[in-house]
Amino acid sequence: DDMLQNGTVISGTLIEKPHSFSTACNIATQIIAQVASSQYGGQTANRADEHLAAYAKKDYEKFLEEARETIPDGMPVEFARRQVENAKANEPAKLHFGSREPLPMDTPFHTDVDELEQEREILAKVRTRKSIYDAMQTMEYQINSNRVSNGQTPFVTVGFGLGTDWFAREVQRAILLNRIRGLGKDHHTAIFPKLVFTVRHGVNADPGDPNYDLKQLALECATKRMYPDVVFYENIVKITGSFKAPMGCRSFLQGWINPETGKDEEDGRMNLGVVSVNVPRIAIESHGSKERFWKLFNERMEVAHQALQFRIMRCKQATPVNAPTLFRFGAFGRLGASGNVDTLFKNERATVSLGYIGLAEATAVFYGKDWIRDHGWDPQGKEFALSIVKRMSELCKQWSKAEGYHYSVYSTPAESLTDRFNRMDREKFGRIEGVTDHDFYTNSFHYPVWLQPTPMEKLSYEKDFPYYASGGFINYCEYPCLQDNPKALEAVWDYAYNIGIGYLGTNTPIDHCFVCGFQGDFEPTDEGFKCPECGNCDPDKCNVTKRTCGYLGNPVQRPMVHGRHEEISHRVKHMSGETGHVTLADGSEREWFEEAKYLPVPRVVLSARVAGICCLTHSRPFGRAYGQTTYTGDPRSLRATLRLDREDDDGQEVDAA
Repeated sequence: DDMLQNGTVISGTLIEKPHSFSTACNIATQIIAQVASSQYGGQTANRADEHLAAYAKKDYEKFLEEARETIPDGMPVEFARRQVENAKANEPAKLHFGSREPLPMDTPFHTDVDELEQEREILAKVRTRKSIYDAMQTMEYQINSNRVSNGQTPFVTVGFGLGTDWFAREVQRAILLNRIRGLGKDHHTAIFPKLVFTVRHGVNADPGDPNYDLKQLALECATKRMYPDVVFYENIVKITGSFKAPMGCRSFLQGWINPETGKDEEDGRMNLGVVSVNVPRIAIESHGSKERFWKLFNERMEVAHQALQFRIMRCKQATPVNAPTLFRFGAFGRLGASGNVDTLFKNERATVSLGYIGLAEATAVFYGKDWIRDHGWDPQGKEFALSIVKRMSELCKQWSKAEGYHYSVYSTPAESLTDRFNRMDREKFGRIEGVTDHDFYTNSFHYPVWLQPTPMEKLSYEKDFPYYASGGFINYCEYPCLQDNPKALEAVWDYAYNIGIGYLGTNTPIDHCFVCGFQGDFEPTDEGFKCPECGNCDPDKCNVTKRTCGYLGNPVQRPMVHGRHEEISHRVKHMSGETGHVTLADGSEREWFEEAKYLPVPRVVLSARVAGICCLTHSRPFGRAYGQTTYTGDPRSLRATLRLDREDDDGQEVDAA
């Protein structure tokens, strides 16, 4: 926002404040490319809808002046209204709505002006919406076609969702509609920018909130493109100390008050690097002794600390002229050519991260390979895993207080480290059941990918870890195809919000074969992925999208390291075989695993692998919900009786189509 509002310099050219929405988006794209070329890692456009709304308003003012020429004083009101109605009738085609329901007729901003001026305002709104849509489409294409100095597309995240005025809402709508449409004639899923939608009570979380309709659009987008991921406003504040979108794929700045202004500051801050610790190796080398484990652990933490100190030292050696976009022209600050970059790092303005990997495998060393199972875990095992992250958090606080840089615990995404650490340990220690018996280590605190908890069980297990690993985290669940019923995904989002999850991703099948038309999950092979129907694996004739870790990736176009490929191949759906007891219309019964955890959100989810998922809302909260089954028949014949066991009675039945 600072670089747009106050101008910047790109490649020696002074860029002043833009005066239109399209120009603002073009400049933003150039800034993204320049920042990506000057640093390692990702970047985030935080609260993009709110920042860009001011430039959308400039477009509106321009279109309002044009409308006053198109609809001059003295024109009969019915003629003006017909002109506006024609513009509105053409809007769905211009916004590529296809079969989507058209937007309702707009209303003027002012109802205390004459009728002609009201019609002009409506016409200006229609034209502004199209202008916003076109600019966001251009931005999406530019980001995905850009290549920076390292040869990659800029790793960029766009955070949005909190703006409630008309202009911010239309920016949100345009972001989501463009992502749903996809890229090119085959409508490829865009990998960048990563979209992160903010959910907040009173804004968009609940029916009746002013932006609840945009939450529904975000749900539709997530079922079709996996993005947006979601952050839950109040929970992010509790975990990190203030609200912000993630920096890159999962890194989070911590709340920081600028001592000069006394105000919370998020934009323009940075992370100085990550050093990750191989926790399973420490556990293996402890030979079953927890006392030895903690001794080795503390030694490795000190080695990691020294490595992080070295990173800080190297970053401090930079000068503003080394990376002028970052240090001189607004991305990180506005220092003079001979300024000291450390002024932007110290007093805990910058973070530096202590990462970790493989808590599940490390815990298995002490509690056995079955300490965590499909639908449960050993509480002592979880407490041990949590104690590791707690100890790392304690150390980071000590280092921060002593040195003035904000050390934080980071749940490492381990794009390639999941392969490297595991491979090194197998070579040194051999195959250890529950520890090195896969070709990868489990990411950070996550539930092992080969197990099949329900979404609620997985999130209930993982929810405590980010509060100690607040420097970087993400939760995600694996789903079957959800496109027909995004309400099922909403039930999980709402549940996650209620139990304190901060940041949640959606993994659902969206692969597409352009040879036979198959849409769903491509099958993993030794070489990559192939269409399960026709065997197609030609990257020019298919679109395969998988979540690498925090970011999405296309493993057919850009193959992953062996361990990450194996990790993705081992992932199982968390919503196929949901817990509960279901009686179908033909009298047959289906028994599934153990009872669901208490669900604060009064919803019951019915899952069907082919028919989709329907979500029923009950008028009062209930203790346990039974009602999900995998069903592959005609969705029109799917009827189920759900028994709702309540704490205040013996249960009641709801018959639901």
